[in-house]
Amino acid sequence: MSKKEISFTEGPVFQSLLRFAIPVLGALILQAAYGAVDLLIVGKFGNASSISAVGTGSSFMQMATFIITSLAMGSTVIIGHHIGEQKPKEAGNAVGTTIILFLIIAVIMTFVLEFAAGGIAHLLQAPAESFDKTILYIRICSAGIVIIIAYNVISGVLRGVGNANLPLLFVGIACVINILGDLLLVGVFHMDVAGAAIATVFAQFVSVVCSVVVLRKQDMPIEFSREQCRIYKEELGKILNVGVPIALQETTVQISFLVVNSVINQMGLMPSAGYGIAQKIVSFIMLVPSSIMQSVSAFVAQNIGAGKKSRAWKGFYTAIITGCSVGIIIFMVGFFGGGVLSSFFTNDSEVIAQSAAYLKDFSADCILTCVLFSSIGYFNGCGKSIPVMIQGITSAFCIRIPVSISYVEITGNISDLCWNGDTYHNCIWNYLFCNLFPAVKEKLSQIIKMVSCYQFS
Repeated sequence: MSKKEISFTEGPVFQSLLRFAIPVLGALILQAAYGAVDLLIVGKFGNASSISAVGTGSSFMQMATFIITSLAMGSTVIIGHHIGEQKPKEAGNAVGTTIILFLIIAVIMTFVLEFAAGGIAHLLQAPAESFDKTILYIRICSAGIVIIIAYNVISGVLRGVGNANLPLLFVGIACVINILGDLLLVGVFHMDVAGAAIATVFAQFVSVVCSVVVLRKQDMPIEFSREQCRIYKEELGKILNVGVPIALQETTVQISFLVVNSVINQMGLMPSAGYGIAQKIVSFIMLVPSSIMQSVSAFVAQNIGAGKKSRAWKGFYTAIITGCSVGIIIFMVGFFGGGVLSSFFTNDSEVIAQSAAYLKDFSADCILTCVLFSSIGYFNGCGKSIPVMIQGITSAFCIRIPVSISYVEITGNISDLCWNGDTYHNCIWNYLFCNLFPAVKEKLSQIIKMVSCYQFS
């Protein structure tokens, strides 16, 4: 294994996680940055309808990207297992299967999203003033969905082998290109929403081209050739077994947030624009727990593959403690600095007030979110993605959606959407699955064994 790849099975746990988490966090920050740049520059050169269109359209595209990333987590975990087992050929087979699988998905998604853009904007109840712009943004971004998928698959494979530095490099390139593209197309040529979408897709295209060139010169701990670019049924089954439940969980979560977005859009243009800006800021805040989750998944996957379950548990608890410490800082920033953060995206005082109100109440969830994401990362790394799916579905449809709709109908205040209790539900569920359920299962097994021995004695 080269120096650029981190071996999670040896050395200090905290140091291994930190070395991996920092570049992962850096990549996530840059990835969120080139998404937020669209909203920031459109907000400075456009109007409220443009802000609403980019906010609503990017929320949907973010959902699509998260689903792909979640499905790719199946590849990350399986590749990590094979590396932990020291099976480079099987890891290469998993990479080849991943390439073909996501190529098929990319082609299907491109056609579906292009034709369904109008229906999507209608389902999201985009305000009349920004309806056509929302459709335009979704269609342009959908045309580049192949590029978006390619980037996320490459990053997932690299993290599976323990390399978080190259994804940071690739997304850094995309961020710089996107900023320059937005300034040129939106600021100079006044292409508004269309310019922002084109700049985003082109930036990711350049990033993918650079990643392919760099990867051809890398020495990774897998055996891979072009001939392995086909579907291996055994590897496909493993990838889907882990990735599909994670993707379903992420789909339900993202759908629930789109429903919330739809509810807010009904409240008018200003709440819609304020929520769009708040969600961009939240996407930055959530990067810390997201980086912890990805790091824990990769750490646990390699250690489970190497048969070091106790070390996997140690990594899990180390991540929780670290995440909570950082979560306190994030809470302070979101609670007291929401207005200042929102002012970076727009000069409209009413939009800033709407955004700041949402952020103030949202920040209370940040500490527990770090605990939640650490447990999700542990389950994903173990390949036990079913409990993750269950908590995501129940949280979305039983708590977040009905409670959020009720709050808005009663109070008419977007800040009340934060107090829906879904984070608390998820933490309790994951605690039970980690601790209580295994203990009950072990006790029942002991009782059954004792009864069986008694019957045959």
